[in-house]
Amino acid sequence: QVQLVESGGGLVQAGGSLGLSCAASGLTLSNYAMGWFRQAPGKEREFVATISWSGYSTSYADSAKGRFIISRDSAKNTVYLQINKMKPEDTAVYYCAVSKFRTITTIGTKYSYWGQGTQVTVSS
Repeated sequence: QVQLVESGGGLVQAGGSLGLSCAASGLTLSNYAMGWFRQAPGKEREFVATISWSGYSTSYADSAKGRFIISRDSAKNTVYLQINKMKPEDTAVYYCAVSKFRTITTIGTKYSYWGQGTQVTVSS
């Protein structure tokens, strides 16, 4: 049984930083690209960042460029998302997901497994 568990969410002031983790069980993440998505209240889920199976390729949403960093640790079977210079509009539930492929993709339907999400709230 594949399980993804996100952690690290919480309440942070604007301008602050937060580090999210996504630990997997039942699946070796190093064989797949990974992604982070988020969903704000009343909005659709949106792509945030993705990293290839090797870790050498990454891609970010325009809203995340220059502030978010996605990384992975194959030994720990974990993917991370570092969020810096946080803004109130970063407030959302953040989800990690396992891609069906090794290469990066921004499309949610190309991901096969999803975590339960972790709440991130940024106060102004």
